[in-house]
Amino acid sequence: MANDLDAQVESLQRATRDFLAVAMRSVEDATELTLPQMRMLFALHDHGTVPSGTLATILESAGSSVTRLADRLGTGGYVERSGSPDNRSLVLLSLTEKGASAVKAVRRRREQEFRTALEELAPGTREQLSAGLTALHAHLSAASLSRAVVA
Repeated sequence: MANDLDAQVESLQRATRDFLAVAMRSVEDATELTLPQMRMLFALHDHGTVPSGTLATILESAGSSVTRLADRLGTGGYVERSGSPDNRSLVLLSLTEKGASAVKAVRRRREQEFRTALEELAPGTREQLSAGLTALHAHLSAASLSRAVVA
């Protein structure tokens, strides 16, 4: 039984390397941005306009790192900073049209690569893979959220 779990963990380790390679290729092919910069753009795409501190929590990153990334992305026209109408000390970050276009381009590039790979699999295997990845995502997202709440 432990050997099965070890083999399954190793399978996920390989898949992680494969997914990271796809992520890196898609960013390199579609933009001039870095992977951490794209991660921020994806977070803003998914969560909308958020305070910089909230974005740091979402990214599980230090506030100073988020500030530096936001500075670079703001200079490049990908992210916009604004003040909160309710709290002047809060800095809100949002995606610009250019930022949204970068996210769209990277997603399109990844979709092409994933479609090509999935077309090689039998339909039943694709369904099992999708169900398994969906369940794993739910668990990892919940674990990430609980870490963010504790912090």
